[in-house]
Amino acid sequence: MGKITGKPNGRPLLYESSEDMQIIIDEYFDYCDNRLKQVHSKEGESYGISNPEPYTMSGLAYALGMDRRTLIDYKNRDEFILTIQRARNKVEADVERRMSDRDTFTPGLIFNAKNNFDWKDKSEQDVKVQAVQPLFDIERVKLEDNISDKI
Repeated sequence: MGKITGKPNGRPLLYESSEDMQIIIDEYFDYCDNRLKQVHSKEGESYGISNPEPYTMSGLAYALGMDRRTLIDYKNRDEFILTIQRARNKVEADVERRMSDRDTFTPGLIFNAKNNFDWKDKSEQDVKVQAVQPLFDIERVKLEDNISDKI
C-alpha cells in the first residue's frame, strides 16, 4: 500500500501557506483600488477614469479561486486565521464606510453586513426572571378558609 499524501480528509488545500494566500489577497485589493473605467469623449478619444470596485467577501473568494463558504472555512485553520481575519476586517470596513456614505449606500449593504459579519439591527435584551416568594401561603389560606366554613 502506498503512502498517503496530502490531507487525509477532504480536498487538498488550495494554499500551502498564509503567505501564498496573502499575495492573492493583496492583488485583489490592489485591483479593486485601481480599477479604471473606459470612457469616450465627444471627440472619440478613449481614456480611463478611476472607478474603484467595492470590496466583497464573494469577490475576495473568487480571486482566491474558491467560494465564500470555503473562504470562511479557511478562517478556522490555524495557519490562515490572521490572514483571513485581516482581509475580512478590510472588507467589513469598506462595507461600513459605504453604508455611511449617502452616495454609495444601498440596502444590500445591510444584508451584506448581516450575512458576512454577523451584524444585527435589533436590540437584544437579557431578561432574568427571579422566583418571587409569595406574601402568604395560598394552600394554607385555602385550608384555613375550609376549616372556618365548617365551624
